[in-house]
Amino acid sequence: MYIEKIKSLNDFKKLDKSDLIPLSNEIRDALINKTSLVGGHVGPNLGDIELTIALHYVFNSPIDKIIFDVSHQTYTHKILTGRGYAFINKNDYHDVTGFYNTKESEHDLFNLGHTSTSISLGLGMAKGRNLNNEKYNVISIIGDGSLGGGEALEALDNIKEIGGNFILIVNDNDMSISENHGEIYDNLKKLRETGGEYQFNLFKILGLDYAYLDNGNDIYSLIHFLNKYKDISHPIVLHIKTIKGEGYKFAELEKERFHYSLPYDIKTGELKSKEDLSKDLSEITFDFLSHKMDLDNKVVAITAATPSVIAFNSERRKKYSKQFIDAGICEQHAIGLLSGLAKAKAKAYFAVYASFMQRGYDQISQDFSLNNNPGTILVFENSIFSMTSMTHLGIFDIAFLSNIPNLIYLDPTNIDEYLDMLEFSYNNKKYPLAIRVPVNFIKDDNYKKIDFNKINKNLIYSKGKDIAIFAVGNLFELAKEISMDLIKKNINITLVKPIYLNEVDYETLDLLLLDHNLFITLEDSILDGGYGQKISSYLGKKPAKVYNFGIKKKFYDSFNPKQVLEECGISKENVINLILKELNGNWFVL
Repeated sequence: MYIEKIKSLNDFKKLDKSDLIPLSNEIRDALINKTSLVGGHVGPNLGDIELTIALHYVFNSPIDKIIFDVSHQTYTHKILTGRGYAFINKNDYHDVTGFYNTKESEHDLFNLGHTSTSISLGLGMAKGRNLNNEKYNVISIIGDGSLGGGEALEALDNIKEIGGNFILIVNDNDMSISENHGEIYDNLKKLRETGGEYQFNLFKILGLDYAYLDNGNDIYSLIHFLNKYKDISHPIVLHIKTIKGEGYKFAELEKERFHYSLPYDIKTGELKSKEDLSKDLSEITFDFLSHKMDLDNKVVAITAATPSVIAFNSERRKKYSKQFIDAGICEQHAIGLLSGLAKAKAKAYFAVYASFMQRGYDQISQDFSLNNNPGTILVFENSIFSMTSMTHLGIFDIAFLSNIPNLIYLDPTNIDEYLDMLEFSYNNKKYPLAIRVPVNFIKDDNYKKIDFNKINKNLIYSKGKDIAIFAVGNLFELAKEISMDLIKKNINITLVKPIYLNEVDYETLDLLLLDHNLFITLEDSILDGGYGQKISSYLGKKPAKVYNFGIKKKFYDSFNPKQVLEECGISKENVINLILKELNGNWFVL
């Protein structure tokens, strides 16, 4: 095997040119085998195997700086730079991350996981090189989907001004996560159709040199092409056509589904584990939105290149084409759309993963909340139980959103509450809203309707004395377990649902202070700037003791959620022991 022998990039460099095609075949097999067992970004990585091999064959990393956008297409890069063991040995599958990671290799220049950044990062390195009078190539690789992101377009406009050697490779496979949207992509299409000769060339209009390669999955064509522009003295755009999912028929045919896939059967392409869609939060959200769309043509759903977040597959997107907008990888634009639609009296929803929501923070604050427009942001994967890469963490949402004026941040603890909050959002004409979509399908058999018009009013779920626990959405079940165990010890505590995370319910707190001495907050988000600190800031002036439990402010990576919770003291045993310790102390009057 070639992969076994590549312990470093130098080992790869020693290979003969004739070895490169068999190597690419071996890498393709390895990627398919691994992702079929543990999941991963299938299509992007299969599509750029040959491009990555050619890049490392022509250029000399880490002297030459190779920067991949998003970096979810760096599996081949990792193999060539000595991390192949994590792609061929099952016991090592989880030993490297799925993204650029500076701790893993000197060839990973940044920690990356979000899109549209490679041009800006590369231009910064090129400018630094120029200032230091150094000589090396700076190569930024960006996919066509990422090219439409705001930062990428801003950077494109700045390339010529920076000047000097800068090679921008546009890896064009005519796909984002789903299909591309916007006139930029029409321009790319015309360039592909004319072999790069279309007269209204986006890149040339910006004053940039340009070259086109049609067969971007042919190693020898790539090597010849890249060698022509190695050590170039000025910026150039190399537009390379590739095939997403190349070499695996199911990934080629179902490009959207295989952008990222859970474990699948290689022979059929079908997922190995078929989840019950009735318990899928994305499907539940789609059911609500589509029902409202059928009744009301003013209901509009927006996504930012991730239509699967609310289960809008290609068929559904066609059916609701007049009421569904995919903004592309443009979260800022999506939030602007949301606010504009709400201002025009449409009933607009923007569905977004928590980690990507932060990309539009300024627009949430200024365009949306400052203007007090009654749209709704649906925040998915908002927990320590969500994504586990340091670039895709969902633990900052409460700190981000709960401190923006005017914005109401609703926090359901079960499906029934979530559906009622959606209904409230549909009828809402007053407030900018965000809803923290639960990460687990939990039903409450004792659920009672909540009047969400009583803004910033908490819900007392069960009334005890002495001790009150405020448990944020995804941790409310843990709080219930704590309460049940304490009841067995004849200790009745008060459980509170903080339905609204943006404000403290002072009235409820003052009421509880009459017969409660200890207040505990639980949240699966960072402590700093979170809900618990709001409680502490008020109770700090009162005769009460407060313990805040939340996630430490840290970029966690490749972690076990339960272990992180344990490290942060968030466990049933720890909270119960704390309560028993306080009860056995002299502080309580029993």
